[in-house]
Parts: sequence; structure tokens; C-alpha cells
Amino acid sequence: MRVIVTGASSFIGKAAVRELAAGGCQVEALIRPGSPGGKALEGMENVRIHPCPLENIEELRERTGLASADAWLHLGWEGAGSANRQNPELQRKNIGYALGSLRTAASLGCSRFLFTGSQAEYGICRGPMGEDQECRPVSEYGKDKLEVCRQAGELAAQLGISYIHARVFSVYGPGDHPWSLVSTCVDTYRRGGHMEMGPCTQLWNFLYVEEAARILVKLLLGKIPGGVYNVAGEDTRPLKSYMEELYRLCGSRGSYEFGSRGPNAEGQISLEPDIAKLKSALGFCQEISFAEGIRRMLGPGEHTDRKETEG
Repeated sequence: MRVIVTGASSFIGKAAVRELAAGGCQVEALIRPGSPGGKALEGMENVRIHPCPLENIEELRERTGLASADAWLHLGWEGAGSANRQNPELQRKNIGYALGSLRTAASLGCSRFLFTGSQAEYGICRGPMGEDQECRPVSEYGKDKLEVCRQAGELAAQLGISYIHARVFSVYGPGDHPWSLVSTCVDTYRRGGHMEMGPCTQLWNFLYVEEAARILVKLLLGKIPGGVYNVAGEDTRPLKSYMEELYRLCGSRGSYEFGSRGPNAEGQISLEPDIAKLKSALGFCQEISFAEGIRRMLGPGEHTDRKETEG
């Protein structure tokens, strides 16, 4: 099976490419020209790398010589970082990139197309976030991800492609942006430094990157119907609990303080994903705990042992 992946050099993209290639798929990995993350894909079996900017995605056949493909995994999105999530001009461009990718997928004969949406589409909610509820995004990032869901769903129906919209929640792991909360904490505690955080009283849900990639691949390649699926783990609890556990796993080096920072661009968001649909479709059961994921980030000899952190 031939699968095209846009955003292949991104954090989740690299994990998805590894998962697809390990499963025997021929992966056509599309990356931005000069992307530093592309080096991690070099030399991988069953993977071919194609520099292709998202703005030129509809020229893919001419640029790469690709004649056909079976499925398309769209992870490409410009301005995903917190600093750019309220930039309407930048965020709006991504709608066109996604729709252009969908049209290109159809021209190459793809039967399935998966777009990675975001929990930001739901906005600020109280209680479980379910796929069928009304979405009220507060950031331009969330608004435009939701608009892709609407427009791409309609276009895919016209093109005869099964469209999967995966609303990804909070993913962490090696290779994440250095400014993400988990990466920042790990790096700071390694140095014995001090972390200043918000109150961290809201509910949160973390999913290790390898497990997130595995879910996306199963959604894309499985025989499940198209539609919206939440992609998250089974462990929802106060963010403060996660941060205290992370500190212990890092050997209680350094220090931290809650309540000294304000909310991010989207405000004080509480994550309580409803993953009943995912469980029903895939039989999903979380395999990598938060503690195990942090151990993998730290590596042998850096984390405290299991007896000290689990009871």
C-alpha cells in the first residue's frame, strides 16, 4: 500500500512515518524544502522523501513523478505553535492547503484521507468533549481546523473519498517542540532549574507520540467509516497531578511553582476527551502510561525507578 504523508518531518509526522513503514507500507514523505526534521527520515526502509511546500501541493505529480497512491495522511499545518495560533492570515492559509491536498489525493486515486484536527476545535468546555457536540473554538487555529472539518468533509463526499477527521489532544514524547510543557519541564529538571506554571487545576489528558501515531495509522488504513474521532488516552486527571508525577520521575531535581503564569493563547482549557467512539472503532486500550512515556524521554539512568514512583 502506498501512503502519502504531508508534514512528515513534524513531531507526530515522524512517528507516523515509522509506524507506516514498519507495517510494510510504501511511504511518500512530503516535507518542506530544507526542513531540519527531514534528516530523521533519511535512510528509512520503505520511505521516500519529497521536498514539496504545502502551497505547491497540487503540483505534486509534476514535482515528484508520483502517479498513484492508496491513502493520504495530512499532518501539515503552518503556525501550530502557541505564538501563531491567533494569527488569522497565517491560520487561514492552512484551509487551502488541506483542501488542495484532498483534491490531489483524489487525482492520485486515494480512497481514504485523514486530516489531523485538534482539541482546540471544541473551545473551552465543561465536561466531556464528544465528537457530536457543538464546537466553539476560541483561537484562529481551532476555528480553521474546524472549518477544514466542514469543508473537507463536503469535498471528500463529492470526490468519493472516505474522510477521517482526527481531533488530536495533548501528545508528548521525544522530538516534541522544546517549548511544550512536558519538554520544557524535562529539560529544566535535568538542569536542576526552576519551573513556573499556571495553577494546573484543569483536567488534562496526555498520549505518548508512538501511541498517537499508531491510532492515526489504524484510523487511516482500517475499514472503519469516515467521520470525526477523538484521539486521546484513557488517563484524564488534573494537570497538577501529571506535573507532580513528572517532577518525581525526573528525580525531584530542581523546583517548581504553581500559579505564577497566566493561560496560553486559548485561555484556561480543561481537557476531558470522550474516546468511546475510538474505543468502539479500534478496540483501543492505552498501552503506554504517562510514567512510561516520561521514562522513555529521559532514557536509562535518568529517571527514578518504578518502586519510587508507582505504588
